[in-house]
Amino acid sequence: MRARVIAAVLVAPLIGLALTAPAAQATPDPDLTVTAARIIRTTPVAVSSLNLVPVTVEVDAQYTEPDAGPDTMLNANLERTGGSGPLTYLIATPLTRYEGTTQNGKWRGTVLVPSTADGKFELAGVMVGPWSSISNGGMTSPTPVPSPRPTLTVVGTNVPKITARVIPDPVPYGQGYSIRWSVINGQTGKPYGTRLKVWLRNDNGCAEAFGGPVDLTDTNGYVTKAYPASLTDYLNCLQLPGGPIPLAGFGFFVNRLPRAVVVSATPSRTSAPVGTIVPVNGTVSGSPSYCPVNLQRLYGATAWRTVGTAKVRLSGRYTVNAQPAYKGNIPYRVSFPACTNFKAGVSRTFTIKGV
Repeated sequence: MRARVIAAVLVAPLIGLALTAPAAQATPDPDLTVTAARIIRTTPVAVSSLNLVPVTVEVDAQYTEPDAGPDTMLNANLERTGGSGPLTYLIATPLTRYEGTTQNGKWRGTVLVPSTADGKFELAGVMVGPWSSISNGGMTSPTPVPSPRPTLTVVGTNVPKITARVIPDPVPYGQGYSIRWSVINGQTGKPYGTRLKVWLRNDNGCAEAFGGPVDLTDTNGYVTKAYPASLTDYLNCLQLPGGPIPLAGFGFFVNRLPRAVVVSATPSRTSAPVGTIVPVNGTVSGSPSYCPVNLQRLYGATAWRTVGTAKVRLSGRYTVNAQPAYKGNIPYRVSFPACTNFKAGVSRTFTIKGV
């Protein structure tokens, strides 16, 4: 289930607090050439708490796509080169052309700098279109800005700290849960003293749903949300709105009590010549796909030893191969070791007679 979470943009970085830049997905757009870039700021940016300080960025570029219109927008990203703030990249608001033509013009936009960007950044890449149109993955990667790249220094203070408490913890199988989120001043350890806008999301929404409906904390920085049992396997996250990306975020998977399983096992034959392979088919309830099952054979009176292994398929079914080693009745069973959120289980004993 967790494989459904999209990690290309923000999901993996949300585990904890750091937000990292999107990985390059392909080659730069062949129709876009960046000839120069500027950050219209020569002094460090001081920003505190949840404030956003606007800084102007400019890009000189040539865009030769034949169908490009006069309203073509660009977006620019800044990447961290130093410092320890949790936000490791910044995205400008859409850059609009203020001089020249689309084929050879100058674009201008604004970077809204938060306290979580504490450190040094450089204007690294440019892409065509507003951030919202490409944030879910595009066919090209950013076109690099020529060296020397313009830099921006940020001095962030009173950086927000996000924590979460799950109730109950761990969560029993099939039961819903609540999360009490908290946003406080990480420097003072106290709330900001006002109600804060937050985005509470799950699964792909942690990477894709910037904007949209908001929740409000109380003046102590708390907000509690109830989640149905159907979301137990998915990422939960809180994000603090910024522009256009969150200025901070925290995401995690809840702890779950393991689910009991029922293991069935049926040999395709109950007798076979010694050395013959006998497929044993069965199921594991709950479809714990890709978890292992072990075919075990009884040695002596009490010693079960693994003689074969297979993986549970998406359907919850599996096949292991038995091979009678001697003449006579040979006891077998299939064991399911504890895996992810599933308890260990074992099938009933069955017998294959070697002849």
